[in-house]
Amino acid sequence: MEINTINAALFAKMFLAGAKNLESKKEWINELNVFPVPDGDTGTNMTMTIMAAAKEVAALEDPTMEVLAKAISSGSLRGARGNSGVILSQLFRGFTKGIKKYEEIDVAILAAAFQKAVETAYKAVMKPKEGTILTVAKGAADKALELAENDISLDDFLKQVIEEADAVLAKTPEMLPVLKEAGVVDSGGQGLVQVLKGAYDAFLGKEIDYTVEPAESTKKAPAQEKEAPAQAEIRFGYCTEFIIMLEKEYTPQTEQEFKGFLESIGDSIVVVSDEDVVKVHVHTNDPGKAISRALTYGSLTRIKIDNMREEHQEKLIKDAAKVAEQQKFEEEERKKMVPPKPVGFISVSIGEGIGEIFRELGVDYLIEGGQTMNPSTEDMLRAIEEVNAETIYILPNNKNIILAANQAKLLTKDKEVIVIPTKTVPQGITAVVTYSAEASVEENTEAMSEEIKNVKTGQITYAVRDTHIDDKEIHEGDIMGIGDHEILAVGKEIQDVTLETIALMDADDAELITVYYGEDTKAEDAEKLEQALTEKYPSCDVEVYAGGQPIYYYVVSVE
Repeated sequence: MEINTINAALFAKMFLAGAKNLESKKEWINELNVFPVPDGDTGTNMTMTIMAAAKEVAALEDPTMEVLAKAISSGSLRGARGNSGVILSQLFRGFTKGIKKYEEIDVAILAAAFQKAVETAYKAVMKPKEGTILTVAKGAADKALELAENDISLDDFLKQVIEEADAVLAKTPEMLPVLKEAGVVDSGGQGLVQVLKGAYDAFLGKEIDYTVEPAESTKKAPAQEKEAPAQAEIRFGYCTEFIIMLEKEYTPQTEQEFKGFLESIGDSIVVVSDEDVVKVHVHTNDPGKAISRALTYGSLTRIKIDNMREEHQEKLIKDAAKVAEQQKFEEEERKKMVPPKPVGFISVSIGEGIGEIFRELGVDYLIEGGQTMNPSTEDMLRAIEEVNAETIYILPNNKNIILAANQAKLLTKDKEVIVIPTKTVPQGITAVVTYSAEASVEENTEAMSEEIKNVKTGQITYAVRDTHIDDKEIHEGDIMGIGDHEILAVGKEIQDVTLETIALMDADDAELITVYYGEDTKAEDAEKLEQALTEKYPSCDVEVYAGGQPIYYYVVSVE
């Protein structure tokens, strides 16, 4: 039987299948990373982005297209990691805008939604580069628009759109010379194609495991075998239920935090939100704590507490309510007494030593991450909420995190968020040092943005595979010195490669060389490097710190 339209149930299956297919291919996609460094992460970032949305979808029961679209858009936006993940989330955001008003979608609606997806994603990237995931998405969207003008079946439409995406992907090495030199196609584009292929398999009715763990705390507790009362051990004794009549803003992030709190005090948790009300069910040993937290979001109704150990419940309800009201009053009073400070800083950090440096410089909140694990937009939003300041500067310290930071900025309404586009940790440190409490926000933003341009960064690591890039023949296990824009040096010895890398960073004209040594580098080796640099550049200050960063033996800045 030919399928001419896709309803919400089928689309949910297609989305989950696309997510699962990407997840199964993530390591292969990671290996398409142009630089042969041990932290190729495009596949990981895209997978974590789409799985954040997939968990939201998996938690839905019989959703409408609008509810499904909201889950995909919101889940991917907040779960987005890395440039590829942010772009993927923007593609989903645009696509779901194009389908959410329909009960069923056909060829014409799909073609328009593809166009909306590409339009949204291109707008989100300040300088779109062809030969990337954007190009693959655009090729598929243009083909969809062309096909929609003809009388074509939905099956044939989807098949030809994916074939075009695959064809455009194959051409990406011709659009980006760096891909051609490395002998790979664009990894982000490959990730998108795998999502489309997985979704098409579900459309065809192929046997697929759609199992995705629902978003944390939204899944129902598994059924337990009934034991005889005398043998059963009840861990949490009070079945607590109530409805919150919302009086404050209640975002998906708020809900996740509330669910996380409930998990810390109980189990069998169900939290269902609908417009201005939230239905809550939890088994806990302290219902008062659940009620107290719930009262911070609004007033409660239909409170029901059953003592599963047959204890008295009337007094408990009264006491819990009194405690909850008192705690709510004290919390509100405390907040009134702590006004926000004018400016706060959030920085992405790698390694204990580097984190300590940021803290000493006055950074309010550190997000553990960096190249080996890009933090998500959700991580950024959580940090913004924690920093009690009117204006917050975010230092991404990695070019692959800037888009996620900007996305968090757009999602923040109650604070001014400014993203300083730091691409390395040394740039982040320079930005904080440049900040002046006497200058205005505008003056500081300009000064920090300009000063980071004077910082040259080198990173010393090892190759995970053979390749040819930047006119250099690289073999697995070689030591590489990576500059701001290219691989500067390749060799067998860490210190030799480090010294060559620094020399190629115009260190002869520098005033300061700063070295942060990683968790796999011995202090005595760092001291030998410091001595060699001091002898080679006698007119330059040399500073060495224990950075503790993974993957990179040394991170070096030349100023």
